[in-house]
Amino acid sequence: MAAYKPVVVQACPKLGEKITQDTLYWRGYKEGEGGPATPVQIKEFGAVNKIDFSPVPPYNYAVTASSRIHIYGRYSQEPIKTFSRFREAAYCATYREDGRLLAAGSEDGSICLFDIGGKAPLRQFEGHTKPVHLVGFLSDKYRIFSGGDDYSSNLWDIPSATEIISYGEHTDYVRCGCASKVNADVFLTGSYDHTVKLFDARTKSSVMTIEHGHPVESVLLFPSGGLLVSAGGRYVKVWDVLKGGQLLVSLKNHHKTVTCLCLNSSGQRLLSGSLDRHVKIYSTTSYKVVHSFNYATSILSLALSPEDETLVVGMTNGVLNVKHRKPEEKNENFQKKRQPAYRTYVKGRTYMPKQEDFCVSKPVKRVLRKYDKLLRSFQSSKALDAVLEPPIMLHTPEVTVAVMQELHRRGTLRSALAGRDEKQVNLLLTFVARRVIEPRFTPVLVTVADMITDIYQPVVGQSAIVDKQFLKLQEAIGKEINYQEELLEVLGMMDTLFATFTKKTDKCLEENKSNGVTEIVGTNRNY
Repeated sequence: MAAYKPVVVQACPKLGEKITQDTLYWRGYKEGEGGPATPVQIKEFGAVNKIDFSPVPPYNYAVTASSRIHIYGRYSQEPIKTFSRFREAAYCATYREDGRLLAAGSEDGSICLFDIGGKAPLRQFEGHTKPVHLVGFLSDKYRIFSGGDDYSSNLWDIPSATEIISYGEHTDYVRCGCASKVNADVFLTGSYDHTVKLFDARTKSSVMTIEHGHPVESVLLFPSGGLLVSAGGRYVKVWDVLKGGQLLVSLKNHHKTVTCLCLNSSGQRLLSGSLDRHVKIYSTTSYKVVHSFNYATSILSLALSPEDETLVVGMTNGVLNVKHRKPEEKNENFQKKRQPAYRTYVKGRTYMPKQEDFCVSKPVKRVLRKYDKLLRSFQSSKALDAVLEPPIMLHTPEVTVAVMQELHRRGTLRSALAGRDEKQVNLLLTFVARRVIEPRFTPVLVTVADMITDIYQPVVGQSAIVDKQFLKLQEAIGKEINYQEELLEVLGMMDTLFATFTKKTDKCLEENKSNGVTEIVGTNRNY
């Protein structure tokens, strides 16, 4: 007796994800210290509106949420320090370049300056009349710039705790900004009035205004100071500051508002976070998306450590997600250890037996699937039930169709489809109505649909659920027929156009040939 041959499932080519160096690099960021262990999910008291890394080792980071500022170590899940001297919500806690001072705005309009080693504010700047959402240090380390919901952008002197100048050019809330690392007098502010303004502390008004087109949520300058990136609405736009604010590129890769921007340490990758729960990574040479991360809820803030080893994302539900990347040296050592094991594993695979060798074949035990076991014992109905389970129907529909095709080849498909209750018929019709329009399944499923209609036509009208599925099947097939008819019409039009084009080409060739003959005849006469 011949051995049972398992059902052959038709393999269809799939477009896999293109693996690039960027993909491998960014996949190296794991949730948890040193690997994909327990995810680091830190719960804050409110939405995380700002994350900022200290510029100096050990690269702690400040998290602003609700009325507190927490300082975390890179691998700590509990804050190592807390600043809670705020009467209301705190905003935009930012480190100074030397990592010794921290400045933050608040809901009551004041700006607090903290020493990292202390608890009470060193300075408190009063001048804004509404909440201050933007605070930052100029690169000279002795001045602070700020922006508030009173539409003003102010500059402050740290030693004297006094206001140097106030700019009132924005016409809506000022929510973001950054300072130039090249020029100690230059800083930027972005506002909900759709503009980004560049200020020079030596002048009394802005020196440049850029129209973003949407409420501006985040801005940043490249380290060279020549390029500016603004985010607002669904757009991330790159501007050339040295050419007077000329737009270089406009990126629209998010589905909802972009809320935060970040650069890696080399400036070659730009990161953007959005309310659509995605972080997109762009190449700053081609401005194409090279990788993306998906998160549980909407993203408000993100930051990358100065050595690119830690990625921290803050979300609207107060959750802080921390990903760590292993140092590259460890990965290289790991690969070197694996190489000898691989060579040992493939040793002898290419050996060709000689004529005098006696070959002993090892019997291979074939493991059959559940539906193959049922088909082998001629249980057609149960084999069909086995492939109508939701996981198989949803993720591997080709298996379900292959079993149906095998049953049809055996001549037992009609008996397997018959004798089913309302729930089973509903399941069958749902699968057929959904997959019948796929070209790879159409030949088999059309036959299945025809048999189901013949078998259960006498009971039509007895079940509202089954009747509804029959109507869906009819609608799906009707739409596909209309679609095919339209395609045939378009194909006919294209054939006509191609035929006309071919006739014109042939006519031109004939004219060219006749002209060539005339010229030759004329030349011979001259001789």
